[in-house]
Amino acid sequence: QVQLMESGGGSVQAGGSLRLSCVASGYFDSTYFMAWFRQAPGKEREGVASITGSGRTTYGDSAKGRFTISRDNALNTVYLQMNSLKPEDTAMYYCAADRLPTTLWTANQWSYWGQGTQVTVSS
Repeated sequence: QVQLMESGGGSVQAGGSLRLSCVASGYFDSTYFMAWFRQAPGKEREGVASITGSGRTTYGDSAKGRFTISRDNALNTVYLQMNSLKPEDTAMYYCAADRLPTTLWTANQWSYWGQGTQVTVSS
């Protein structure tokens, strides 16, 4: 079993920045894919960014040019640096992990999830 714990969410004004962190524990190793998803009330869970164990990254359309995913395998931690935040970025942000996800952007293909951290962006 893999456990994930997110942190770093909070409230920020539009145009500001936040950095989210997710620490993995349990039966986890650096070969796992990791990702960030987000979900706003009344909306489907949306893929934000993913990263392989070797550092290859993929971004959803809403994140391109503004967000950066990275990982520190020595710390079993993945980060999401969010810049130029917009009110539409307001959501619960979830960390996910899987040994080999079938698809990157389908939430139910990821095996392990954190409890989420809330990001609120004001106008």
